[in-house]
Amino acid sequence: MKIAVCVKQVPDTWAEKKLREADSRLDRESADGVMNELDEYAVEEALQLIEAQGGEVVIISMGPDRASETVRKALSMGADAGIHIVDDALGGSDAVATSAVIAAAIDGRDFDLVIFGSESTDARMSVVPAMVAERLGWAQLTFAQKVEVSGSDVTIERVTENGFATVTAATPAVVSVVEKINEPRYPSFKGIMAAKKKPVDTLSVADLGLDAAAVGAAAAWSAVNDFAARPPKAAGTIVTDEGDGGVKVAEYLTTQKFI
Repeated sequence: MKIAVCVKQVPDTWAEKKLREADSRLDRESADGVMNELDEYAVEEALQLIEAQGGEVVIISMGPDRASETVRKALSMGADAGIHIVDDALGGSDAVATSAVIAAAIDGRDFDLVIFGSESTDARMSVVPAMVAERLGWAQLTFAQKVEVSGSDVTIERVTENGFATVTAATPAVVSVVEKINEPRYPSFKGIMAAKKKPVDTLSVADLGLDAAAVGAAAAWSAVNDFAARPPKAAGTIVTDEGDGGVKVAEYLTTQKFI
């Protein structure tokens, strides 16, 4: 079995994020880049499937030069090889363009499964897995809390508002997993050292046979027209209890229309 896992480098969740004045895009250089936390579950699930049935795991990531760090982290967890799609033309790409690029990197490489995390922590859209599946013409099995592969069939427990639904499809298929599915492993020292020797192919937009004019900020279907910094936190209201504290609190809540 051959599995692709798509991962993204995102700004550290704990970092203060801001938009750039020049183009209204997220300033990624102002924060440390880390692997999208939800993608770690996708890597772990792929590794567990391969450990049980044999095969290989290939990491796919689209991003600037430093996104190679995220590819290498996935390799240090145990993946076998990587594909890093890097091209200045990709800057500002939206989900539509991103899905086209990832689908082009997957197409023709004989993958049985493509696994994503449920969403990225910097965009919170959760649409790229479905878009990639549509472009490839493959079944999509999203929001999986359990994945089982038997022969040419893949079955998941899909998380819903009322519990879960059991969904089965034939491979090749696209799967996205939720954070409850497993506990991602930490890279060992041996894994970190081995990752340095594992092959990583670097591809451009042209290598994928795509038109540079169809990706990037100029081709995006959405754009930020204006933004403003978050206002500073206002000072709180102090209520001194002189026997009438409850009344004062009630009056304040009334003026704020809470009651």
